[in-house]
Amino acid sequence: MMNENIVLRSFGAHDGTFHADEVTACSLLLIFKRIDPDKIFRTREPSVLNKCDYVCDVGGEYNPQKRRFDHHQAEYQGPLSSAGMVLLYLKEHGSIDPALYDYFNQTLVMGVDAHDNGVAHLEIGTSSFSQVVSNFLPIEYEVDSEEMTRAFRLAVDFVVGYLERLRQRYFYILKCKAIVREKMSEAGYVMIFDSSIPWMENFFDMGGEIHPAQFVIMPTGVHWKLRGIPPSMADRMKVRQPLPEAWAGLHDEDLHKASGIQGAIFCHKGRFISIWQTKEDAIKALHLALERK
Repeated sequence: MMNENIVLRSFGAHDGTFHADEVTACSLLLIFKRIDPDKIFRTREPSVLNKCDYVCDVGGEYNPQKRRFDHHQAEYQGPLSSAGMVLLYLKEHGSIDPALYDYFNQTLVMGVDAHDNGVAHLEIGTSSFSQVVSNFLPIEYEVDSEEMTRAFRLAVDFVVGYLERLRQRYFYILKCKAIVREKMSEAGYVMIFDSSIPWMENFFDMGGEIHPAQFVIMPTGVHWKLRGIPPSMADRMKVRQPLPEAWAGLHDEDLHKASGIQGAIFCHKGRFISIWQTKEDAIKALHLALERK
């Protein structure tokens, strides 16, 4: 039974320095219309938090039935932060289907959870999503609560926009799934697409790791690309079969001389992708790549 003192569609999180997990939790609840943007409260005062519909990252309680999502108490030993807890709640309550849940989790939320729980491996020269969100904090440490709240709301606006684009990308990938399935059914060593679409996620989602295809050909702007297929989604910077070594890093006339193809434009030095003037040029390059290995 709902506490009649609860402010419906409200959100509570701790005040002071914010982190990516409660910013992401808040943003998820916003884009799935569970809370209102004018009912966000940042405090550690129990009398205020007790009236909030959703409370994240504060309060010492993980109870989805009561919409309480904290992970700091000793009783909770799981891998989730408030972001992962809210995402799971949205799936279990029908706001997100399991496939979209997996997409959000694998492309973003698992990393936020890992960072907040101190198990993420940070690399020099690389900023994680959580670090980008943290950069919304005021530069100076000693600021008043109003300035910190303004910074929190800027971070939430950023994450809401990011999540919206992720969601739109997911639905576009899903829309293209039937096209990829049709090409995979041909079971050849190449998949040729007549339009530029997101193929890789769908390919591996439908058993691409055991599919015989070695290359993809598709338009890229006004030109065409020949791209090697990775062995798996996890190893997407590798390819099953690289392009000829003699083409590596060449442009225009130099690639034309090395390949004998008039419409040569570029071959990446990593030998995973090349660009050609026409579809016919890309197909010629494919045959040469299969011959030369």
